[in-house]
Amino acid sequence: MATFSIEPNERVPFRVRYEDEHLLIVEKPAGVPTQPGRGHTHDTLMNGVFAKVGPKLQKLGRARDFGLLHRLDRQTSGLVVIALDAPTYDALREQFASRGVKKYYWAVVKGEPRAAQGVVRKPILETGGGEGEDTGAVHRPKQARISSAGKPSVTAYRVLQSASGVSLLECRPVTGRLHQVRIHLAAVHHPILGDDVYARGVIRGASPRLALHAHRLAFTHPVTGAAIDIRTGWPRDLRAMLKRFSITPPGAGAGSAAGPVERSHEIDGDGVSEEDAAIGEGPDGPVDV
Repeated sequence: MATFSIEPNERVPFRVRYEDEHLLIVEKPAGVPTQPGRGHTHDTLMNGVFAKVGPKLQKLGRARDFGLLHRLDRQTSGLVVIALDAPTYDALREQFASRGVKKYYWAVVKGEPRAAQGVVRKPILETGGGEGEDTGAVHRPKQARISSAGKPSVTAYRVLQSASGVSLLECRPVTGRLHQVRIHLAAVHHPILGDDVYARGVIRGASPRLALHAHRLAFTHPVTGAAIDIRTGWPRDLRAMLKRFSITPPGAGAGSAAGPVERSHEIDGDGVSEEDAAIGEGPDGPVDV
C-alpha cells in the first residue's frame, strides 16, 4: 500500500470542474481548509484530492506543494488549481508570478461604492501567525494589514448589483497577497459580509459565513496552449442571504471552456495598467485569499 505525505480522505467534499492528465481544477466548499495544518490533518481539500490522485501528487513532493498552486481561506468557497506533474506546476507557477492567471471573485459588501468600477492600490503587510504554523503557546490566525512597509497590492472591482444597503461586486486580485480582497475592500469602507477578521459589528453577522466566492479562473494551458476558462455558479449556502437583500444570484451556473474566452463576466477596462500587472514577483508559495 502506498505511503502518502498527506493522508487521503475520500469523505472530504469537493467538485471537479476540469481535469486532464496535467492539471486538476476543483471547487472547494466553504468550511474546508485548503491544506493540512495545525488542527486539520485529515479534513482538508488536499486530503480529499490525495484520495483521487495521490500517487501523482506524492511524486511532485513537498518542494512543489504536492501540486497545490494557490489557496483559499477556509471560509472562502471556489476554484483551486492543482498541477499533476512537475513541468505543469513549474509553468503555472511562472504564470502566477507574471500575472498570467486571472482570478475572479464575487463578494457581497456593506454599502455601495461611489464608482461603478475601480482599482484599489494599497500595500499589504502580513503580520504572522496562521494555520499550520507553530507560533508558540497561543495560536494566532494569519492576518495582514495595509501598511507602507507592505508589498504593492492591486485589486480591480466592479459593482454588479446594489440593494438594501449592500452590493455584489466582482473582484480581480492582480497581485496575490494574504487576504488581499478582504483587506482592500475593508480599506475602502466596504467590508465583506460575514468577515470575522476585517469587518466589525453587525457586518460580521450579516452572512452565515464570509460572502466571498472564487467563481472563475482563466489562464493558458501550459502544455496544450489552449485558453482555459473555468467558471462556477453562486454557492448554494449563500443563496438565502442574497435573497434577504434582494440581490439576484450572478452567473448562469457552473461551466468550463477551452477556447476563446467569453467577455460577459470579465471586468472590462478595469483600470489596471501594464505597470500594475507586472508589479513585484509572485508569492513564494500558495497564498490565502
